[in-house]
Amino acid sequence: MFDNRACKGCREDFKITDAQIDRMLQAPMFQSDEVCVPESVYRERLSMCSQCPKLLSGNTCSLCGCIVRVAAKLKDKSCPYPGAVGWQRYTEKPKVTGAAPT
Repeated sequence: MFDNRACKGCREDFKITDAQIDRMLQAPMFQSDEVCVPESVYRERLSMCSQCPKLLSGNTCSLCGCIVRVAAKLKDKSCPYPGAVGWQRYTEKPKVTGAAPT
């Protein structure tokens, strides 16, 4: 019998595979520049998570339970590790279209 207090994601019958995550990331939602961070930001976020002691099984955050490869893609997400120097919610820098006023 399973311990009801255990995290479902930690049980073998609930493990998500890299192939399943890949399929998820192919959904139209993850192709939108309005929803997703630029690729360079995504790679930086994944690099930070790969160094984190709270990363479980290479794909799950033990603090919030998110699938890291999915959460790192989204602009509205941020690292849940309190006090850590994790990644923050993405805000685009305003584009400069002309010379500064004098």
